[in-house]
Amino acid sequence: MNLTLSGRLLCMAKRRQTVTRPTKPLVKPPIRVGSLDAGAVVAELRQVHEAAGDPDVERMPSDEEIYGALLYTEKHASALRRCAAEVQQSAALKRVQLWEYLREQVDVHQLRALTDARGAGAPWVRLAPALAVAAPSAAYNKAKRLQAVTLVDGTAEARPVRRTPEAVLEAERRQALEAEAERRRQEAAERSHRLLLPVARRLVEQREALVLDEDAEYWLDEISAVLPDCVTPTQMLSLSRYLAAAVRSLRKQEQRTAVPVASTQEAHAAYLAAAALQAEPGASSGA
Repeated sequence: MNLTLSGRLLCMAKRRQTVTRPTKPLVKPPIRVGSLDAGAVVAELRQVHEAAGDPDVERMPSDEEIYGALLYTEKHASALRRCAAEVQQSAALKRVQLWEYLREQVDVHQLRALTDARGAGAPWVRLAPALAVAAPSAAYNKAKRLQAVTLVDGTAEARPVRRTPEAVLEAERRQALEAEAERRRQEAAERSHRLLLPVARRLVEQREALVLDEDAEYWLDEISAVLPDCVTPTQMLSLSRYLAAAVRSLRKQEQRTAVPVASTQEAHAAYLAAAALQAEPGASSGA
């Protein structure tokens, strides 16, 4: 009796150990039909039925009406009985492929309809019967599972997330964090862009009060050349790179000689402003 109980407990422990976390990324992506010229496949089925002498083929829906065409070819499959086995197999396999293609499209389009319904103010209690579930909470969970088709996990392979509410919420949380980080980067870039012209102009104005080597002289010349007509994004990018190169040259000279490159407070402030601007997350540091 004790051995039996121990065995049951061991089996239960093993089962608990193998339970997959709802948010765990998929080990491998699902195999999907993916992109398919469904209309062309329907046209091929039409040609098969025409070649087989199907007397009702003119009643077959158009190539764009995939669902209707599938129902027709299913109902009139007997019209191909006199064809070779390979022809019958090929036609049936095309139907299988088209049904699988439709199955993959259903989640995407149902999710869009759900999004429109929620956007129009439809409560979950009204969506429950439309989703063939018994409760608003079940409708919410089903909607979350549908969202999985539009989301990917956080791995380098960007695999589809698991079809669980937990996995979808985790993916949405990650997307929100990424969107916020991108927003901050854009704000920093815009702030750097607004400051670029006055900071570069100020540094050039203090040129005589800066101790310049040949390298720093060259980059300040480049800045002076582009400043008067700096308007386009390409010109602004060039100016940012020239300013970054000038700051690097001044910094290297200061480190090499152990002597400040600025001989006045105004020049020192201009140099510090240029260095601070290059430290901005949105600043370009390429030479």
